[in-house]
Amino acid sequence: MGIRDEHRARMYREIQRAALDLVERKGLHATTVADIAARVGVSERTVFRYYSTKLHALLPGQQGLVDALVAGGGLDTEAADTGAAGTDAAGALAELTDATREVFAREIERSDFRRVSRLMVREPELVQAVAAQERDLVTALSAALAGRGTVGRLQALVVAEVVITTWRVAWQAFAREELEGGAGDPLALFDATVRELRGLFTG
Repeated sequence: MGIRDEHRARMYREIQRAALDLVERKGLHATTVADIAARVGVSERTVFRYYSTKLHALLPGQQGLVDALVAGGGLDTEAADTGAAGTDAAGALAELTDATREVFAREIERSDFRRVSRLMVREPELVQAVAAQERDLVTALSAALAGRGTVGRLQALVVAEVVITTWRVAWQAFAREELEGGAGDPLALFDATVRELRGLFTG
């Protein structure tokens, strides 16, 4: 990693931690981008260079999921053309679930993962904002999946909804365990979520 990349990575971390510190202390509504910028010692413009909103700063994993599933390897149209990607709804679901698990695993490695989980339990506004982001992601993901031409629009929408539901339920299950003083394994919860969802359809 070069000096420029190290600087960018450091700024991403510092801005997110500042956002978390402030929201934990003041609440989501009372925290502004100006507050975050002042805490880091940069301009508001600099904050926006790294994160589009204060919500994005709090939950970079959401944007990471967008990048992985829509803009990244999760929906690789070249792979679809060569037959390397899932070519039906079941294959697409398996492919996207694996990509989602990878993003979830990266989030677990972040030192602020547990802080974010606890904050989502305490901040109803944050949960509502995340839900809005998830709706946008379902729209983008289903459109990208349908754009492959290998599944119909209805199938694409169902696959997108199941993938995002898996992400959300795994997060919520881990957050509840944290709130109750447990020390659950987030990846085990993700895998359990996948099994439970499959069980609903396979009986």
